[in-house]
Amino acid sequence: MADVERFEFVGGGGQTLSARLHLPAVEPIACAVFAHCFTCSKDSRAATHISSALAEKGIATLRFDFTGLGESEGDFDDTTFSHNVDDIAAAVQALREAYHAPALLIGHSLGGTAVLAAAGQIPEVVGVATIGAPFEPKHVARLFEASLDEIESNGQADVNLGGRPFTIRRSFLEDLQKHCNAEQIGKLKKALVVFHSPQDNLVSIDNAGLIFKAARHPKSFVSLDGADHLLGRPSDSRYVADVLAAWASRYLPEQPAAEIPEDTREGEVVVEGKTTGFLQRIQARHLTFAADEPLDKGGTNLAPNPYELLLAGLGACTSMTLKMYAGRKEWPLEAVRVTLRHDRIHAKDCEDCDKDNGMIDVIDKKLELEGDLSEEQRERLLDIAAKCPVHRTLLNEIKIRSELV
Repeated sequence: MADVERFEFVGGGGQTLSARLHLPAVEPIACAVFAHCFTCSKDSRAATHISSALAEKGIATLRFDFTGLGESEGDFDDTTFSHNVDDIAAAVQALREAYHAPALLIGHSLGGTAVLAAAGQIPEVVGVATIGAPFEPKHVARLFEASLDEIESNGQADVNLGGRPFTIRRSFLEDLQKHCNAEQIGKLKKALVVFHSPQDNLVSIDNAGLIFKAARHPKSFVSLDGADHLLGRPSDSRYVADVLAAWASRYLPEQPAAEIPEDTREGEVVVEGKTTGFLQRIQARHLTFAADEPLDKGGTNLAPNPYELLLAGLGACTSMTLKMYAGRKEWPLEAVRVTLRHDRIHAKDCEDCDKDNGMIDVIDKKLELEGDLSEEQRERLLDIAAKCPVHRTLLNEIKIRSELV
């Protein structure tokens, strides 16, 4: 994906860690670091979707693989919770040197517990978000409770976590016991938002209550009703990103309103984007939205592509025109649905086209009209649909003048 940069940095143990940096179409309003769940990777669905959605909202987000996981160097068997905390600190330092220090730390599952432990070391961080996080690191030991005796007696045991085999050493358990988040959370002095699902069957929602109780204000809790622990549905991770971006805006520096030049006229549009990707920011009057390309075209699929925006303009104009005409006639038109599709065909295959060679553009426009309309009224509205201003503009001769300014 063209606007997601590959990123590497040296972790807390000296190994090279692999990361991806999601960058907005324009200058970021803030940076964030995302710590993935225990034994997951930076490419988990939650990490990828949340990082992409935050970038869409102007927050550059770094997701990385902890030591020994994903594409990062090192041996997971030799790591501990303390190593994870050190890796977060290293990710922060790398981001600080390459771009800007992160204002937000986001952690999923044990990654959430780790960002709570790391946040106090990072003065630039103003907000911390946890998603399905255990209250204390030692909660993770319950995932391999059946192997605890073997770990104690033999020093290690092979356990199955999420369908994957891992070796858990006694040093890992001993390190978990050292960390008590209650005191750390109480001293956090950062804004905190806790996301948790009541249906989480891996880390019970009681953990969210304990985190929330230990924290001081400002603190918030968001219920992820119906979500599983890994946020398996894309809609769940996008919901987290939407709420998180809105919550974070309270604590990030206020962004100046976009300056609109005095000579800007209604109908003028400004499009900005980095050369490293297809994601574009579009400014029309005081309104801001985006354009992008699908994944299979090299984009990040965060917004409509240019042709979809073109069709949207035609469809919106058609619907507005029909509602206005029916309103003037006092006809019982209740709702309009316009479905559009763009294609290119050979001119020889078009029976009602003037051109007889080469390719031509075809836009199919289907209208669904709701209301107690007569057949004559419906036919008249079909005629009016072809008279909307955008429709007529597309059929007129169009000149596009380009210049450098």
